Amino acid sequence: MRERHLGFDSPAGPALPLDFAGRRWLLDHSGALYLPEQSALVVADLHLEKASRFAMGGQFLPPYDSEATLQRLVAVIARYQPARVITLGDSFHDSAGAQRLSAPALALLETMAEGRDWLWISGNHDPVAPSGLPGAAANAFRLGPVWLRHEPRAGGDAPQVCGHFHPVARLAARGVQLRRRCFAVHDSMMILPAFGALTGGLNVRDPALQPWLGRDFSVFVAGAGQLYPARASACLAGS
Repeated sequence: MRERHLGFDSPAGPALPLDFAGRRWLLDHSGALYLPEQSALVVADLHLEKASRFAMGGQFLPPYDSEATLQRLVAVIARYQPARVITLGDSFHDSAGAQRLSAPALALLETMAEGRDWLWISGNHDPVAPSGLPGAAANAFRLGPVWLRHEPRAGGDAPQVCGHFHPVARLAARGVQLRRRCFAVHDSMMILPAFGALTGGLNVRDPALQPWLGRDFSVFVAGAGQLYPARASACLAGS
């Protein structure tokens, strides 16, 4: 694997435990976050129906992003069998995205949600709760001591788990460069990578993230079915 040559901290694994806010979490290589003590699975930024939204503006992309994203989520749910699934906003690329879901995509959602609590947290792309889908909706949700929301909120001492920024890490060593999705964690802030199949990313060294993460924080880089822990200081700046 090319990742082995990049000088990551060790150990690596398909899921890594992390002590955060007094709880033991599991960071999954898919970009999902799992809290075993509450059997809760958290994912961020699915951006379902992004391709169909672009097509409405005349920019045609392969229209398979929603089903690809949901199939990935099916696999993660099968791995952890959570009692609760929480999506951290921008689950749809726009507030009308739920109405554009194909029949197969809708069937996948309904199957995943059956028998478990499902919560849609609103985001800047989908501030209106999706209609006609299983589950409830909220602007934010408190899971134990941690607030789950789409964008970080300043003020207050409660730890937060957020999405929104689509963090990615750039690393290089021995002539090899990689740009991969990652978790970014510092003190009482955890930012999840985008889970969607058709999403871009913001470099974790970007100044927009400094107010929330500072300059020295931990990253967990997804690659080749594994997560690789590293420090932000090992990541390269730039796009």
